[in-house]
Amino acid sequence: MARHRPQAVMVPTRRSLHGIAELLLAGPQFRAGHGIRLRITPGGFATTGEPDLRLDGDLLVAGAQRIPVAGRRYADLGAEAGVQAGAPAGAYAGGSGVRPDEEVRLDPEPARLILHAFAEGEEALRAFAPAVPPVLWPEHFDLAVVVDEATYGICAGDAHLPEPYAYVRPHRPRTGPFWTAPFGAARPLRELGGTAEIHRFFADGRAAL
Repeated sequence: MARHRPQAVMVPTRRSLHGIAELLLAGPQFRAGHGIRLRITPGGFATTGEPDLRLDGDLLVAGAQRIPVAGRRYADLGAEAGVQAGAPAGAYAGGSGVRPDEEVRLDPEPARLILHAFAEGEEALRAFAPAVPPVLWPEHFDLAVVVDEATYGICAGDAHLPEPYAYVRPHRPRTGPFWTAPFGAARPLRELGGTAEIHRFFADGRAAL
């Protein structure tokens, strides 16, 4: 696992990746009538319906086009990919707060850290709940599954923890030594160390329920 990055470096990259997921993938997909669910792909994330778009590292892939995203405006990237950049209006409240006229800001190391976190999380979630496909949700920019009475997932970072972390969010409040976060339980991925440890954290959460 890559070393922990300062919040000042992590936040702009996380916000830009969130903006790509929301404005360039989920928004166009939602307006095409295919919902907001996204999926993890090798090196990034992608739509689950039309239009067929994905982020591969620092490239927006649209058909045969592979478009560098760093330093480009979301609106311009959308136009080049053949879609209108914009959040899925009316689908949820909140989101990234990114505007189409902003520029993508990606620092390579935190970008790799976040995308690697989602890749590890995808593997751990599929091992933990094989029958439930993980969904990358554009509202909070987290990868999650719902099993019984809890949501299990990977968050790219937020106000609670500014770095990627695994979480278990029970649907009703729980008490006990496992439940150390306001919403349930959370552990930074740098403390877990890999897919097997993430899977074990989810299993511990299920046991604590």
